[in-house]
Amino acid sequence: MFIVLCIISLFGCTKDDQMMDGSADPGEIYFPPLDSDSWDSITPESLNWNVDNLSGLYSYLSDNSTRAFIVLKNGKIVIEKYWGNTIANTGEFDQNSNWYWASAGKTLTSFLVGLAQEEGLLDIEDKTSDHIGTGWSSMPIAKEDLIKIRNQLTMTTGLDYTVDNIDCTDPECLLYKSDAGSQWFYHNAAYTLLDHVVSNASNSNYNQFMDEKIELRIGMNGTWIKSEYNSVYWSTARDAARFGLLMLNKGKWQNNQIMADSDYFEAMVSTSQSLNPSYGYLWWLNGKTSIIIPGLPNSFSSALSPNAPADLFAAMGKNGQFIDVIPSENLVVIRFGEAPDTSLVPLTLHDGMWERLKKVIN
Repeated sequence: MFIVLCIISLFGCTKDDQMMDGSADPGEIYFPPLDSDSWDSITPESLNWNVDNLSGLYSYLSDNSTRAFIVLKNGKIVIEKYWGNTIANTGEFDQNSNWYWASAGKTLTSFLVGLAQEEGLLDIEDKTSDHIGTGWSSMPIAKEDLIKIRNQLTMTTGLDYTVDNIDCTDPECLLYKSDAGSQWFYHNAAYTLLDHVVSNASNSNYNQFMDEKIELRIGMNGTWIKSEYNSVYWSTARDAARFGLLMLNKGKWQNNQIMADSDYFEAMVSTSQSLNPSYGYLWWLNGKTSIIIPGLPNSFSSALSPNAPADLFAAMGKNGQFIDVIPSENLVVIRFGEAPDTSLVPLTLHDGMWERLKKVIN
């Protein structure tokens, strides 16, 4: 019943006309220092934002169990708010508090796959079994051989999504349903196996590869933590903002080109297949004509977030972990928090957040 209500709520929204001011030049992008907690800020008033509408935005975020909310403009902090306590109730939630990314962390893996390909460690056209061995599933070998790294990145492996535990990566849980490339479904186990692909291809621990290739180069300080079958990334909201800023600048941190392969970067944040136009390489895309919602096999005629800018692309996870990047406005928006509903990715919460945020930015 909730899923139906969520769909009705989401698709009942309409996208307003151009919502942003757009009158000021975007200016150069600011990058916070790698070895300091300092981060330059700018006031909403200086951007001619409507500060009278901030209270409505903050109330909505607070009412929906938000813990952290950050908005960057040209890399500088415009809004930074925290609510509530840490998970362990060891103190107030603040800029130093760590939180789980849930499936928003999929985008880190997408970025790492691109870096591994750039270094010649793998090719996304490789068979998955080239890097984790044959027999990783219970599919006939001819069907298993159809699955490439690209299919894992795009949720098109064809694995059976009716199994009891869609997170389970044991071979007995990974069954054939359709040929790779012919089905789109938000299959978590297929994604999780990318950790092993990258680790084996790079001959390194996944956290070490992350540290070396991303964290140390942009000042992030998070970690992947094993949780049953899944690996979940934990960091501060500011760490997430650093990653969003890296994405806003197309893989470049100041003068340091973290991802030099511009073709892979553009493919990562563009429609990756025809089944679900709103999905890239583990990134969600706004402004498309249809979407397949996580947990459902059906396509619906709607954009990801009707109230948000059409060029938004996002890292999105359970309980409302969001990293939104809006290139046309040089904006990055972070929302971390607890469960506002039971959906795999709370799209209604995301659109409601933008419904109120645009009233501030407009």
